[in-house]
Amino acid sequence: MLDQLADGEEHFVIPGPRPDMRLFLRFLPSTTPWSVDRRAVLYVHGATFPSALSVAHRFDGRSWRDALCDAGFDVWALDFYGFGHSDRYAEMDAPADANPPLCVAEDAAAQLAAAVPFILEHQGLASLSLIAHSWGSMAAGRFASERPALVDRLVLFAPIARRDPSRYSPRPDGPAWRVVSVEDQWARFVEDVPPDEAPVLSPVHFKEWAGRYLDTDPQSRSRDPAGVQIPSGPFIEILRAWHGELAYEPAGVRAPTAIIRGAWDGLVCDADARWLFDALCHSPIKRDIKIARGAHVMHLEAMRPALWAESITFLLGDDIAAVPR
Repeated sequence: MLDQLADGEEHFVIPGPRPDMRLFLRFLPSTTPWSVDRRAVLYVHGATFPSALSVAHRFDGRSWRDALCDAGFDVWALDFYGFGHSDRYAEMDAPADANPPLCVAEDAAAQLAAAVPFILEHQGLASLSLIAHSWGSMAAGRFASERPALVDRLVLFAPIARRDPSRYSPRPDGPAWRVVSVEDQWARFVEDVPPDEAPVLSPVHFKEWAGRYLDTDPQSRSRDPAGVQIPSGPFIEILRAWHGELAYEPAGVRAPTAIIRGAWDGLVCDADARWLFDALCHSPIKRDIKIARGAHVMHLEAMRPALWAESITFLLGDDIAAVPR
């Protein structure tokens, strides 16, 4: 069953790279009058929850998507295979250790390659912008490198970067899928917040979000503890990036690119951002934006309005302040 539609939201189910599996897209048009310079943006979600729980989720009646629409963007969002309303991998019905990790960046980039042409034809555009969160930056970066003419701007929010591996550490691997509980998600909201600081998400807001999160998997509440089954490829690829194997080559990106991250983000430290900024050596415009009091899931945290504002400023092309570091 689909989540409740936002005002004016449209849903599309399209063929994906696997002939027997379909992809789910949600679309919300801009609230501004139609113009010849209409812009479209596609949101690419991260490792553990789909588009409805990220760019489209409303806290106190407003979402990141609403802010983008008010700024003149038609906003699209994709659920990758195994997440949200897109089809599940058949391998998710088998024991987790029976298959390799599902939904790695190569597969996810192929899903983007199916979705983007559909969006562009629908919009009558030649290119669009991408906003990608966390592991989603690998899929988006890979796609942007492979199809540079289709991407006009790229926002990498809390992107995972390459780190050198520890000596003698084995290459990370894992099962095809895993289950992420509500408790696991709550830990993500509190683990990087300094102990003497106020919470970045209220328990009331999290309870609402967590209920909708469990709704994305019909079997979630039959587990103990309740949790959502998702592909494990994104999690494994984050670990591999920290083992020296980033799933895309940032030098292949040709679009203007902004790195936006929180000052408290334990998955994207200053050294990570510095490495990625330098590795984006063929991006003609680059920004590294660090927001105070933000952690890894800042789009759901108290500092989300700052994230929204910075992303919109960059996507609109205000590059006066975008000088190289």
